[in-house]
Amino acid sequence: MTFGAITVPCALGRSGLTQMKREGDGATPIGQFELLNVYYRADRGRRPQTELLVEALKPADGWCDAPGHPRYNRPVELPFDASREKMWRTDRLYDIVVVLNCNMFPAVPGRGSAIFFHIARETYTPTEGCVAVAPDHMRLVLSKVRAGDIMRVLSN
Repeated sequence: MTFGAITVPCALGRSGLTQMKREGDGATPIGQFELLNVYYRADRGRRPQTELLVEALKPADGWCDAPGHPRYNRPVELPFDASREKMWRTDRLYDIVVVLNCNMFPAVPGRGSAIFFHIARETYTPTEGCVAVAPDHMRLVLSKVRAGDIMRVLSN
């Protein structure tokens, strides 16, 4: 991953890259995505320094991934009556998580949800479709990000 003069390793989706993102396909979508806002686990580390809007995660935070639900690809509060992802994870992947403007405005049912920029596993094993980096690299990138900045996911 490259951001300005910063280049760091990253993990991408287990199914590689795609131009036709589908819910549950495990692929990272190709495109340009604005970095919208940041969530973080206040119990696991300090607030990231960034110009983006930052909010501490709560145990009841979730993200709807049910294509037929009106809250598809939006934050929700748990418990929730449809398929959803827990944002308060036992692993460290969402200790810092950035919402990307991917299938957000409008959210088209089935075109992918919860496409985030988040913390990578230590071995950089693939994600479910997100972009992931090491915690120190995340903090470095976020310290340079400005409102309106774009993440470009390109194929080779």
